Amino acid sequence: MPSLQTATVLLAKSLRTRQSLLGHTSTGVTRESLARLNRTPAPLAQISDLKPHAPRGEQLDALREAVCVCRQCEHLAASRTQTVFGTGNPQADLMFVGEAPGADEDNQGEPFVGRAGELLTRIIGAMGLARGDVYIANVLKCRPDMESGSPGNRPPTAVEMQRCLPYLRGQIAIIQPRVLVALGKTAMAGLTGRDEAMGTMRGRWFTFENIPLLPTYHPSYLLRNGSNAEKRKVWEDMMLVMEKLGMPVSEKQRGFFLSAS
Repeated sequence: MPSLQTATVLLAKSLRTRQSLLGHTSTGVTRESLARLNRTPAPLAQISDLKPHAPRGEQLDALREAVCVCRQCEHLAASRTQTVFGTGNPQADLMFVGEAPGADEDNQGEPFVGRAGELLTRIIGAMGLARGDVYIANVLKCRPDMESGSPGNRPPTAVEMQRCLPYLRGQIAIIQPRVLVALGKTAMAGLTGRDEAMGTMRGRWFTFENIPLLPTYHPSYLLRNGSNAEKRKVWEDMMLVMEKLGMPVSEKQRGFFLSAS
């Protein structure tokens, strides 16, 4: 079983990899920010000081503390209300990964609590699970900053996600889910670097850190395009997840969203 020390090593390794990538690409990153990336965050040392076989919840709490004080993206740290770490069962077999917190998540400190979150909760329920049975997190732990007076949310940039990905890797190393679901194209890009249309990726299995990874549409997409045909696509993906996890799929479940819109 991967220990807290293993998760810490993965986190540090990811930070070094990210530093290398940023140092060899034209990203517009300043010399000052690169110097900041070359310093291992102080909270990382605190994590490694914990018992290597601490309960997963305790390991996640330690990682959460590191995220709470993270200022690697100064513009995000300056504009956020709070960081949004993740929520759910530390022993979860299934983990959902979104792209970034929105305004509701920034206010409450929990991922997927707005309208899209309510829909995700209903999807999880249709699978025969409760929200507390799974784990939910985002690639980015801060809400992307918006210009003053601008409505809505913006997607995170590739550089922002690359800086934050080590924390998600740490969460995954601690939780050890059997299946990952990427919610939306941006989340899939943050996890794997793939920049493909969701229509070409959904329904296909990929891997992340040797864990089966299935991309599907973000719940907000269904809020905008809520026909039964589109809902059926997401539900077909969820049935693939259920089958991968060895969960029973009833005939009633197999028939969801087959009727005309």
